[in-house]
Amino acid sequence: MTREARRGPEARVRWFGLWDSYFVICYLVTTGLVFTSAVPQTGRLIAIGALTLIVPWYAGIGRPLMLRHESDRRNGVFAGGLFVLFGLATAVDLTSAFALFAIVPMLMMSLAARPAVVAGVLGNLVPVTMLWLQGGATAPLMLFVLLASLLGIALSVLLGLWIKRVVRQNREHAELIEELRQNREQVARLSHQAGISAERERLAREIHDTLAQSLTSIISLVQAADAEVEGAPAVARKHLALVGRMATESLAEARAFVADRTPASLRESSLAQALRRQADGLAAQTGLLARFAVEGDERPLPMAVNVVLLRAAQEAGTNVRKHADARAVDLVLRYGEGQVGLRVTDDGKGFDAVEAEREVAEAGPGGSGGGRGSGSGDADSGFGLRGMAARVAEIGGVMSVVSRRGAGTVVEVKVPLDGAAGRPAGPSAPRPETAERLTETADDGGLG
Repeated sequence: MTREARRGPEARVRWFGLWDSYFVICYLVTTGLVFTSAVPQTGRLIAIGALTLIVPWYAGIGRPLMLRHESDRRNGVFAGGLFVLFGLATAVDLTSAFALFAIVPMLMMSLAARPAVVAGVLGNLVPVTMLWLQGGATAPLMLFVLLASLLGIALSVLLGLWIKRVVRQNREHAELIEELRQNREQVARLSHQAGISAERERLAREIHDTLAQSLTSIISLVQAADAEVEGAPAVARKHLALVGRMATESLAEARAFVADRTPASLRESSLAQALRRQADGLAAQTGLLARFAVEGDERPLPMAVNVVLLRAAQEAGTNVRKHADARAVDLVLRYGEGQVGLRVTDDGKGFDAVEAEREVAEAGPGGSGGGRGSGSGDADSGFGLRGMAARVAEIGGVMSVVSRRGAGTVVEVKVPLDGAAGRPAGPSAPRPETAERLTETADDGGLG
């Protein structure tokens, strides 16, 4: 049980511990006064016996009712029993009236507000009633007892209202503590679920952007080598060499991915060098004319920005290789004032961006349909442009896609350096509240 869950019951037990001590003191004082009174011994024994019976009556019936804070028929039975025992003790020895200091609070805690006040008033009238019924009392004594009873009535009402207020506040505090405990448990549960979801999304993006793309390229190169092994062994060996190089790079990427470290291609080189190797690899694998250029003054970037731009280039290159049927692709890394951008342009067949956007919306966050073109049917296409846009949004950037059938595709990523400077390096958990994509289309285009 949590600390908050224990605090409510502990507060009630501590409060009733103080009340129990007060009750014991009142019992001892009252029985002591009765024991030393001038009443005959038989009367004193009867009064002390009646007062003593109040103790188990309270412990066995009254105390559980007070702790439960609910009213039913047993509350009335308990109050009636108190009146009988107190009336008997007062009838044989008027000194027993001192027990009112304990009787009235018990009535207030065990009954509802109005019945408790009425019972307290009646309890304070018991001594003067018994004195009147016994007769022989002088007028000054009767007046003194009546005034004492009236004072006791006033004090009983005030004490009762105060006790009711304390009990109510104690109950409200216990309810608030329980509500706080439940809210904390819910927040902890939701945070745990959000962490699991974020980690799954990160793993899916990392696997798609590294291992899945590398394996796709390796399969394509192996198929090309198999087709050329007899007719052009030199070309086949070239393909196999590329397979070996890509397998080595993929192994390094996998190790970095498992260790959640910086991608291997960025560990010992700059972003521009990594992007240049990306363009050279794309040209070697596909025969495309792949060009890379840097605009502006090259400068160090936060690692989070380096990772996102590299992954964006890898995803764009994969889309060109798988869907575009292009002859040339240009990668341009632009260093601007307060921002950095990456632009990937191909002269391929393009795609209907409106239809692709509809597929993404229908597939939802975890489905397929976010691929380069409509109807691509790739099982991993749901992590394509959608995953790229999510990465860019995590560091405060925007991504735009411009495409039209027969007119090629332009994918551009822009990242403000001020907003990304303080981001953690490497992949981070998704942040849906900032996942926005800037989409620009030409004519009938839209986001793919």
